[in-house]
Amino acid sequence: MPNSFESQSAPAPVAKANKTAARDRFESTFTIVRDELFAHFTAHGLPPDAVEWYSRVLDYNVLGGKLNRGVTVIDTVEILKGRPLTDDEYLKASILGWAVEFLQAFFLVADDVMDSSITRRGRPCWYRQDGVGSIAINDALLLEGAIYRLLRTHFRRTPYYSNLLDVFHDVTYQTEMGQLVDLITSPEDRVDLSKFSVERHSLIVIYKTAFYSFYLPVALAMHMCRIPTSPTDKSDSDPYNLSLEILLPLGEYFQIQDDYLDFAGTPEQIGKIGTDIVDNKCSWCINTALAVATPAQRAVLDANYGRKDPECERRVKEVFEAAGLRERYEAYEREAYKRIGALIDDMPEVQAVGGGAVVRKEVFRSSLEKIYLRRK
Repeated sequence: MPNSFESQSAPAPVAKANKTAARDRFESTFTIVRDELFAHFTAHGLPPDAVEWYSRVLDYNVLGGKLNRGVTVIDTVEILKGRPLTDDEYLKASILGWAVEFLQAFFLVADDVMDSSITRRGRPCWYRQDGVGSIAINDALLLEGAIYRLLRTHFRRTPYYSNLLDVFHDVTYQTEMGQLVDLITSPEDRVDLSKFSVERHSLIVIYKTAFYSFYLPVALAMHMCRIPTSPTDKSDSDPYNLSLEILLPLGEYFQIQDDYLDFAGTPEQIGKIGTDIVDNKCSWCINTALAVATPAQRAVLDANYGRKDPECERRVKEVFEAAGLRERYEAYEREAYKRIGALIDDMPEVQAVGGGAVVRKEVFRSSLEKIYLRRK
């Protein structure tokens, strides 16, 4: 019997058409963002080759993804306001959406260098482009700096400007904390599966993924719609804390999907070559396998995980299959969907300052439906 979320979903062709239209409209505003940043960059009198490089950095790294984080900002503002957005509101929401996409680009460029990754979004990683190499580190910082240029240009005179700055700084720092724990837990040159655990994996994915991919877009929309924070900032009734209680588990679910697809998905399907096994990643797959492995299977994992050898990777995948990871993932996904759905059902709705916008449950249902059963 379908649960309450499934029964509210739009028919697949309609939902897909709506999603495509929303993405296309959002993508059309990139020209505004790009032109503003480009004009600001060139105004500093930099030489033509530096200007051309910056143009390539923006076009190669910001575009090309699914843009779900950026579109979520716009969708959330519209849900909170309970009506279609004016042109000015849409532009402001889309600027915030692109700021999130720039943060995503900043993280990915840096992460690919640290992980020695090969492909991203179905093409070579930025640092692997001719002549780029370690310059990609500075390019990542340029992408981060663009965020604060956009915020200053479009929101400096709004009453919630400082809130936007705070949430971007906080979430960036939290993501970098998660990246640190990830890097020291699973360095490429030293494999120690005894350091892995389900608890360590949960900590990594909440900090490295959930804050910026799920909480940030919603929090930005809430600030734009003047949803108030509590005076203490720690209150159980604070709408931002209540949102975290749903969005962090949602982000953990999303990352577990990613971990699973790295093992089970094809490059054509997921847009990259799965490297978690050879990169010694503390993923859901290895932690789940370790929890149920026989002594013989554990010996295979210890001997082969994290080795840059196709034969070693094949042996690890055989253990994953024998451990029933596909069936275990399907069971996890069903349970996560029900559990997060129950959290959404229990969340109270909150009125914005001055009336108008309301923190509606649909905000969270929308995010859950966007990722449920995704396979890419």
